[in-house]
Amino acid sequence: MLVLLAAFVCAACGLVYELELVALGSYLLGDSVTEASVVLSVMVCAMGVGSLLAKRFTLRPAASFAVVESLLALVGGLSVIGLYGCYVWLGHYQAALVGFASLIGLLIGAEIPLLMTLMQRIRRQEAGRAVADLFAADYVGALVGGLAFPFLLLPTLGQLTGALLTGVVNTVSGGLIAFWLFRAEPARRERLLLGLCSGAVVLVLGVAWAGSGAFERAAQRRLYGAPVRVSAQSRFQQIILTGGPGGPGGGEDAARLYLGGRLAVCGRDQAAYHAALTDPALSGGRRARVLVLGGGDGLAARHILDTPGVARVTVVDQDPVLLRLATEDPVLHSLNGGALDDPRVQTVTADAFGWLRTAPLQEHPYDVIVADLPSAGLDAADKLYTREFYGLVRRMLAPGGRLVVHAGDRLWSVADTVRAVGLTPYGYEAVGRDAAACGEPATGDASWHFVLASAAPLAPGSLRGVKRLREPSDAPQRVATLLGPL
Repeated sequence: MLVLLAAFVCAACGLVYELELVALGSYLLGDSVTEASVVLSVMVCAMGVGSLLAKRFTLRPAASFAVVESLLALVGGLSVIGLYGCYVWLGHYQAALVGFASLIGLLIGAEIPLLMTLMQRIRRQEAGRAVADLFAADYVGALVGGLAFPFLLLPTLGQLTGALLTGVVNTVSGGLIAFWLFRAEPARRERLLLGLCSGAVVLVLGVAWAGSGAFERAAQRRLYGAPVRVSAQSRFQQIILTGGPGGPGGGEDAARLYLGGRLAVCGRDQAAYHAALTDPALSGGRRARVLVLGGGDGLAARHILDTPGVARVTVVDQDPVLLRLATEDPVLHSLNGGALDDPRVQTVTADAFGWLRTAPLQEHPYDVIVADLPSAGLDAADKLYTREFYGLVRRMLAPGGRLVVHAGDRLWSVADTVRAVGLTPYGYEAVGRDAAACGEPATGDASWHFVLASAAPLAPGSLRGVKRLREPSDAPQRVATLLGPL
């Protein structure tokens, strides 16, 4: 049972390391499909190689298992620090990712042959039964590790500390097998060396934990170009706030909000952006009931509440940490004017797609729906730009209601997708983006692009103050959705 428990713990730790690599890659690069594919394929291949190499060490399985777990704890525990450092200072992230995935896979692959040998030394049993017991413990451990990562480790400890703590658990489990259950196998000198090895790994991980705060601050300063005032990790994304009181330049104009490593709010131009996003939709008819999909920062809600005739605003955002910061952080609260505390505002913590599917239609007819969502092209956001999503949105529109979407560089793809669900799209742009002032590279495009859509003709003057864009003549040849059916 103790060997099976060790298999359980090691499987849980191994899967946490794997998920740490995938999550960090998706946060930094925004391509979770590619990152997961690279990590999984490299690790599985390396596990097979590790299993073959482990055959050379089955004569001394307890000592070998302790060494493998210590090395795995060291590599896996330091993987997040190593990869983050490579991304920020060296720029060779993909090579480092493959390297860490390969090393972790080799060491995980070596565990099963050694554990099987240890089980057979305790009690000889039929090979099929032994394999069944061992793999059952391994798979259940993987389940626990896979669930613990997003629901416990990530939101409470963060990626860096979570990986270090997992490494400590990993090396302790290997040490208990060698020093307690199979203490008669290693000679006295070997036990001393193994003890020093395990102790050194725990010490290194402890020192890394002690210095993790300074490392993270230095890396974030390098990455974001300003001191980080707030750094929070939710289940869904890393939330970074820079600027504001004490920040460079001071004041609300210097404030920046980064979600998942990408600039989401720049204090200098956020008022112009949210005016361009909401004004055309709000000026085209009834606007008593407004739905904001996303917008957990409260900035769109503030601009909507400043419009006469708005009686109720529902904000649906999946991230409770962002919603909390919007009401508690002094700079963000000042930027949004305390909009989420307004009695006319109801906040719902839910995924926009899932909420639209389950919301009772008869209770939610909205005059205006504002899609203040992450940009198209990010894996987690792509489902929010599909025909299925806009079909659900249309069901929530009251007769004559309007939908507005920030389309980014996919303006006409979004327009075609909206048209496919029976709404008439109108593309428009607004000038006001100050990339240099917001710390972004100058691309030569100082405009935001939006799609306003309605099943009824737009009221005269709806697009006053913005530039309406004429659809290119190749519209019939374009694909009507970004991703096709889910």
